[in-house]
Amino acid sequence: MLPNKWFIHLWLIGFTDMRYSLRQLEIFLAAAHYQNITRAADSLSMSQSAASSALRELENQFDIRLFDRVGKRLQINELGRLIRPRAEALLARARELEQDLEGHADAGPLKVGATLTIGNYLAVGIMARFMALAPEARVSLEVANTVDITARVLNFELDVGLVEGELNHPDLEVTRWRTDQLVAFCAPDHPLAGKKALTERDMMDASWILRESGSGTRQTFDRAMHGLLPQLNVALELQHTEAIKRAVETGLGIGCLSRVVLAEAFRRGTLVPLHIPERDFTRHFYFVLHRQKYLSAGIQRWLELCRESSAPAGSA
Repeated sequence: MLPNKWFIHLWLIGFTDMRYSLRQLEIFLAAAHYQNITRAADSLSMSQSAASSALRELENQFDIRLFDRVGKRLQINELGRLIRPRAEALLARARELEQDLEGHADAGPLKVGATLTIGNYLAVGIMARFMALAPEARVSLEVANTVDITARVLNFELDVGLVEGELNHPDLEVTRWRTDQLVAFCAPDHPLAGKKALTERDMMDASWILRESGSGTRQTFDRAMHGLLPQLNVALELQHTEAIKRAVETGLGIGCLSRVVLAEAFRRGTLVPLHIPERDFTRHFYFVLHRQKYLSAGIQRWLELCRESSAPAGSA
């Protein structure tokens, strides 16, 4: 067992003459995350004075400043933002090397973020498979909407994001994962339940119960309803899919969610689908990674399991 579980000396990766240590980079990244040296030191189980000294030594060694100091707050500057992803990648490689040396490759923590539909209905099963293949692995799953997950991937707080919403950012690599489709639905005793297809008048007269703005589901719904959206009566906006399903079941209105979310309710007959012609509710789920994020073996394994989960039965 090495003296430090996560961080090893640079000589282990061939850098014998470096003027900085992995521990200094660890402190730099913690300070960038918390924007406060005391909180950064606490997260690393070290004293505030030791963390401050190490960070100051790193900056003085190269005659640079990585942060702007505003009282007790540290605001990462342009140079710090440039260095940050490189430091993240270097430390990730060091962790993998340490795990290899200890004989437990891929045992490092994996931080996954997923939007509500994916997190509640798809990601948990993938996590179970991942941990079955690597019992020593530690995986954390954070469930939030697309905007929040994207922000955390950008800030290197998540290793990978699984999102429903479409997005474009120069620092993000967004890769299509699988196809999904939204379905409008209502309670079995709702007046619209017996209709073969909804007309525009039906949709304008109905009370809609929808996901909140910023969610991938709402983004797809708004796009599909383009031209009609301003005339719709959105009675409720809720953050949780189960809350929307319960509200619709009680007759408060009609909803629109992923078919993945509704499959069991349709099977039981507690909710029924509504057909909306000439409106495209197709969408895609995406992988989101920071372009400068080092893809560890654990991240690559997670992505492979995700792809396998969406492959048609019997496919290679």
